[in-house]
Amino acid sequence: MQMLSDAVAENVGRGSMIRAMFEAGAALKKQYGEEAVCDFSLGNPDLPPPGIVARTLREAADKAGEAFAFGYMPNAGLPDVREALARHLSTEQGLALSGEDVLLTCGAAGGLNVLFRAVLNPGDEVLAPAPCFVEYGFYAANHGALFRTVPTRPDTFALDLEAVDAAVNARTRVLIINSPNNPTGQVYGREELAALCALLREKSERFGRPVYLASDEPYRFLVYDGAEVPPLLPLYPYAVLASSFSKSLSLPGERIGYLALSPLAEHRKRLMDGLALCNRILGFVNAPILGQRIAAAALGASVDADVYRQRRDTMAAALKDAGYEFLMPRGAFYFFPKAPGGDDVAFVERLRAHLVLAVPGSGFAGPGYFRLAYCVDEKVIERAAPALKKAFKE
Repeated sequence: MQMLSDAVAENVGRGSMIRAMFEAGAALKKQYGEEAVCDFSLGNPDLPPPGIVARTLREAADKAGEAFAFGYMPNAGLPDVREALARHLSTEQGLALSGEDVLLTCGAAGGLNVLFRAVLNPGDEVLAPAPCFVEYGFYAANHGALFRTVPTRPDTFALDLEAVDAAVNARTRVLIINSPNNPTGQVYGREELAALCALLREKSERFGRPVYLASDEPYRFLVYDGAEVPPLLPLYPYAVLASSFSKSLSLPGERIGYLALSPLAEHRKRLMDGLALCNRILGFVNAPILGQRIAAAALGASVDADVYRQRRDTMAAALKDAGYEFLMPRGAFYFFPKAPGGDDVAFVERLRAHLVLAVPGSGFAGPGYFRLAYCVDEKVIERAAPALKKAFKE
């Protein structure tokens, strides 16, 4: 008896390599103990949220008895929160946004699904530079679109504009980028983003409809060594920011994020009306009210990024000492080293035999590499160093 659709049955079968390793880790920890397993599989931030989060929750608890304290609201979010977020983004992006330019969503993932539902027709294409976050393909498929990856520059993972130029066609509706990048840690520079926007502007004019540039930016706050995440909204009228407070405030389970439109877009009210509708009809209705209150109160705050920098340096030292080839991350909290021997799936299995959990690069359209998430205690990284060296030598 067929219980699932064909597509879901297939996807359940192959699943997510990230979640598979996370679940394997739970079994190993049960068998060998928490301290024995070094789990770098999931980008689940372990730092406590900034103090403003707890204070805002206490204030919300004091008001919980008031009428409509947790009631429905406009689908786009609480008006005062939208205005506060718009002011914050105006400073960040270097041009004036209003509350009508932002929409509160159930995380960046919810925001991307809202965007895709609003702009995609069946058969449209979504492109992403690879390696990329594995879920993008599922999000596109949710709305009847085709998902394709575009190669980046070898070893550096910088944008390959020639490859993008060749890939964008009349069916391309969205190009999604992620900077700082999961899984590579790469940060795209101002010049390459400006060139990308110029390319997409020309393609939009040629094909007679916008090619949207969706920028997935949950790691914007987390860069190293003077790296900059350039503002994108001033560069392109069809740019859409998708972000969340999951990493910056250590609130991944609260599912609070947003979409922001470029004020340069002539018909952005029409687009925002569509986004607000899709927020409702996809079943989100509105972003969580507690998350919205926390986000508004904590704008500009973040966890201590210097902790992640120290962990990055510790992990880099362990990988270098063992002999791995890798690009030093410029942002986010991931390493993406080359898999010795070239078979990333086999090498990750070898690491697992040493109780070190990583994710094969194939899960990110980056075969031949593997991902290590260093949002863990520094002691875990130090404990993993001998096993990383043993696996490499084998």
